[in-house]
Amino acid sequence: MPIWFAYTLIVLLVITSLVLTMLILLHRGKGGGMSSMFGGGVSSSLAGSSVAEKNLDRYTVLVSLVWFACIVGLGLWLRLAETT
Repeated sequence: MPIWFAYTLIVLLVITSLVLTMLILLHRGKGGGMSSMFGGGVSSSLAGSSVAEKNLDRYTVLVSLVWFACIVGLGLWLRLAETT
């Protein structure tokens, strides 16, 4: 496999890692952490999830699948590069 394939996977891996970190930090806390201990969990007791929260979940799953595919692809590329 050509070397540009590995560089493309590495760039995509870095981008998806940053986006995945941002998406995870955007999620609303479910309580039980340090913020609810000091009174921060009182305002977050809304019933049900909003459309924005569901879309955020979908985007997080999609980006994590791309991230996982990059990890597997890079591992396979390294395995093939060792044998040649």
